[in-house]
Amino acid sequence: MSALKIAQKGALTLILGAVALLMLFPVVLTCADSFMTGMEIGIDYGSVGQTEAGQPGREAPFANVKLVPDQASLEQYRKLLIDTPDYLKLFWNSAGLVAPIIAGQTAVAACAAYALAKLRFRGRDPLFLAYLLTMLMPFQVTLVPNYIMADKLGLMNSRGAIILPGIFAAFGVFMLRQFMLHIPYAYIEAAKIDGAGHVRIFRTIILPMVKPGIAALVILLFVDYWNMVEQPLVFLQDPFKQPLSVFLAQLSADKGIAFAASVVYMAPMVLLFLYAETYFIEGVQLSGIKG
Repeated sequence: MSALKIAQKGALTLILGAVALLMLFPVVLTCADSFMTGMEIGIDYGSVGQTEAGQPGREAPFANVKLVPDQASLEQYRKLLIDTPDYLKLFWNSAGLVAPIIAGQTAVAACAAYALAKLRFRGRDPLFLAYLLTMLMPFQVTLVPNYIMADKLGLMNSRGAIILPGIFAAFGVFMLRQFMLHIPYAYIEAAKIDGAGHVRIFRTIILPMVKPGIAALVILLFVDYWNMVEQPLVFLQDPFKQPLSVFLAQLSADKGIAFAASVVYMAPMVLLFLYAETYFIEGVQLSGIKG
């Protein structure tokens, strides 16, 4: 390797490292500040959102930003998890919405993707094109017909108004179909020679080979629906049925527990990604999806 290529590789590594550190800084800062005492948070962030003296309309800058608290404390977590029972209730509200959406959409998407990728029938390609068109539509376009349908079915102010559209969303079908296209058709032909039907082929051949794609889909769906805000605001009028993503906005005024709430909120996403990181990278690469 020439000296020029080594220098280029080193420069690229430094640039990517700097970008990674810049993107991770808010996360690291949030985790570090979650262990501050209430007094320290008041000193460091008490002026945030306030106007500077003599300059109306101009917000004051951060008083102090640091990555190491002066005194480590679990005070914020105690206030959040013990003194704020609504937080845990809404945490489980989020889990109750996200879990059935992920399970349902994964099951529906895997079956539909197998049909669109490996079965030959009339109208297959136009049907897949219709799936693509629904993905290209802005979310606000589909929100109105979903609202009308939920109202007609009597699902307003219930989880079903959010779960049902999520189960039959088109993204999972598209992603798994692209992944299944990489599976050679020779496997299916060999199984048919042995007398296997489509159900057995799908269960014993396709599903084990598409495991990385399913893992990647689960992670992407979890991040998407764990952070959803518009659907709960539209379909759920009862504040006690709202997910945690909506409740977090209300905690921003209380800086004392906002950091701890943010850490607990993003913990499931981080843990899920770390657990299935290898599958996620492989699944996204083979599905052809690029960020």
